[in-house]
Amino acid sequence: MPEHMWRARGALAVTAAGALVAATACSPGSTQAGGSGDLAGVELLVAAKWTGVEQENFTEVLAGFEEETGATVTYESTGEDTGAYLGPKIEAGEPPDVAILPQPGLVAEYAAQDALVPLSGDAAAALEENYTDYWRELGSVDGEPYGVLVKAAHKSIVWYRPDAFQQAGVNPPETWDDLTGTTAATLSDAGITPFSMCGASGWTLTDWFENVYLSQAGPEKYDQLVAHEIPWTDDSVVQTLETLAEVWGEGDWMAGGTQGAVQTDFPTCVSKVYGQEQAAMVYEADFVAASAQEAGATVGETAKAFPFPAVGEQPPVVVGGDIAVAMTETEGVQRLMAYLASPEAQTTWAGLGGYLSANSQVQADAYPDEFTQTLAQTILEAGDDVRYDLSDQVPSQFGATEGKGMWAVLQDFLRDPSDPEAAAEKLEQAASNAE
Repeated sequence: MPEHMWRARGALAVTAAGALVAATACSPGSTQAGGSGDLAGVELLVAAKWTGVEQENFTEVLAGFEEETGATVTYESTGEDTGAYLGPKIEAGEPPDVAILPQPGLVAEYAAQDALVPLSGDAAAALEENYTDYWRELGSVDGEPYGVLVKAAHKSIVWYRPDAFQQAGVNPPETWDDLTGTTAATLSDAGITPFSMCGASGWTLTDWFENVYLSQAGPEKYDQLVAHEIPWTDDSVVQTLETLAEVWGEGDWMAGGTQGAVQTDFPTCVSKVYGQEQAAMVYEADFVAASAQEAGATVGETAKAFPFPAVGEQPPVVVGGDIAVAMTETEGVQRLMAYLASPEAQTTWAGLGGYLSANSQVQADAYPDEFTQTLAQTILEAGDDVRYDLSDQVPSQFGATEGKGMWAVLQDFLRDPSDPEAAAEKLEQAASNAE
């Protein structure tokens, strides 16, 4: 990892363990070991999409709540399509007590259906105490708090093979011009394909767009576009598509050429960098680490990452993640929401690995390695400039549906990026249709 670039965004703050304990002990929503057990006999159901290791880690976090309150918490996986799971249960009047939603847009949709219970008491206090304004607003509808971002994903990093960079004699770029004019061009001249693209997974292309747009157009425009207060034909959108075309239009820069770029899904694109060594770089979030390790790479050694290059004045910090919401008024639900929003629960989760928090009270040394510590710190240090994944905030028919909306338009643009204005028109039409 190019440490000098991460440090340029702010020194890594590692607080002593004693300070961490003190912060945890006094924060709303935190529960202490050896609790009263006043929820003994209460049974709660929590539903999320996680399986495998993610499920195991989350259930370990839930076990802390059970131990301290006496409640019994059962976990149920929704599968990848959370809406398909929740829809029938809401209609039948049998929703889970707490659901973890993968898209903020779903918070507004379910709130409009009166399917959510607003945060109150300790849960509302924990949200207020532990999260900045942006994250509180993300889970709110018309000023009413409903959701807590319990798990984050850092979507503003580019992964690379250090041996490929060394062979070509290049360093991780800090700006988009460095990326296209020096790093990618030099790699290509050295006979090394610069990028492995994940174009068959349309959501990865929306992530490309969001990073370039946030850095080039700025946070205010980003928010306006999310709310559709400006059209997708706005000059700022066209400029972002023109910028993307500087990479997407170079077939020789992508493993398998343009056709290969469109046909390769995630995580296959990762294996083309690590394992198959068909390319030097792949863009996606921190969760690339798991796929790189499966391909035989060692994170921090043979698999490293650098911040998404700055296109405008500031490098982007785009975050994805999962939001917990209460769906019933069962006794203990608000206590569980407060616990999930607490630094205690999220510090436990951080120590298990494969996790990032947007909770301001979770300290850097809660994470098991320097790389994850740094990613977590960049989210917090970005302050008011950090933004949540745009495609997950807009209506799902536009931003998060296979073969439709942003996914389809950007896949077509990857195939042929010669007409940014036409692509912007298609995005505007798709956004309007979804509304």
